[in-house]
Amino acid sequence: MARSWLDIDPSSDFSLANIPFGIIDTPEDVTRHVGVAIGSYVLDLKELAHRIGANNLLPFGAHSTPGVFETRTLNAFAKLGRSVHRHVRERIQDLLVRMFLPMDIGDYTDFYAGYHHAYAVGVMFRGPANALQPNYTHLPVGYHGRASSIVVSGTPVRRPVGQILLDPKAEPKQPTVAPSRKLDIELELGCFITKSNDLGHPVSIDEAEKHVFGYVLLNDWSARDIQTWEYVPLGPFNGKNFTTTISPWVVLADALEPFKTKGIENPTPLQDYLKEKREETVFDIQLEVDLTTPDGNTTTITKTNGKNLMWSFPQMIAHHTLGGCPLRKGDLLGSGTISGPVPEESGSLLELSEGGKRVIQLNGGEGRTFLKDGDTVTFRGFCVGKEGERVGFGECTGRVEGA
Repeated sequence: MARSWLDIDPSSDFSLANIPFGIIDTPEDVTRHVGVAIGSYVLDLKELAHRIGANNLLPFGAHSTPGVFETRTLNAFAKLGRSVHRHVRERIQDLLVRMFLPMDIGDYTDFYAGYHHAYAVGVMFRGPANALQPNYTHLPVGYHGRASSIVVSGTPVRRPVGQILLDPKAEPKQPTVAPSRKLDIELELGCFITKSNDLGHPVSIDEAEKHVFGYVLLNDWSARDIQTWEYVPLGPFNGKNFTTTISPWVVLADALEPFKTKGIENPTPLQDYLKEKREETVFDIQLEVDLTTPDGNTTTITKTNGKNLMWSFPQMIAHHTLGGCPLRKGDLLGSGTISGPVPEESGSLLELSEGGKRVIQLNGGEGRTFLKDGDTVTFRGFCVGKEGERVGFGECTGRVEGA
């Protein structure tokens, strides 16, 4: 369990792993109401709900019962069911444990190194014969992202507003300004830079590893309808820049070194500046994505692996600096969406729903093509060593809020 900013005695019955509920009153409010025990403290849930808003404490579907923490017994709260109880307990834990961005991020570049994702999306828009653009196997394709909208795991994600085409086939094209109807995720790894290079001085592939500090999970939230209309001719913009979520714990490069493995074989002979001396250039990281609906039902919607990358982070660094671009300490590089070779290993809803044509069935009877308000997405990643030792990233999570 993560440590709290509260001083909690380790021997206390009421650690953050507990969170028991009870009925209290206070000198300021003698009316009986709901509270929870935290160490030697009592957290007043009636007061908390007033201060942060009941909608920030209760799950989306229970917002119609904001007075549940003002009652004289726990009966009304108990009636809401275990999924609501679980959500409130986890929200209290979140509020009492503060996590922050681990680095001062000056710049952010997102690559497109996930071969199977690039191919699958290319098939959707250009067909199998032209799925990959001619440059794809010659260089790590990337775009410059927005560092100011990178947030730490647990930060709410506001549904973006932008220009979208409600009827792409209509002529003339008449975009509408509206909240995105195709809010998506992208399962990625992030790499933090530890060492700068001077302007005009490229980083060689042999030196690139020395510029890596460590790795995080990264969710490159994507508004597909906004992105589709605006990306021509200069690439992603408002469809990408509204939020990028990273996990709070940086796994150092040395911790992942034992888990290096071969990536996707590149059919094109590499340029010398991209040739690595070893064949094991990417990581055997087991990755999975959970989607939790507003009523608390959780479904693991995909499982894939970090080895489904064609380009390694050292290759990304070598290419990023080829023209003399100076990377700086704290810069963040994204891998691009990591998908496997079969549809159920896809790292985005765009692939899982085949562009919105197929409904993804969830536990509890609901279905999704893209995300709804109140949905929570959680990434997890871990490596397992030969002796069973586990190196994990923790969680990278975000909950969708209305526009």
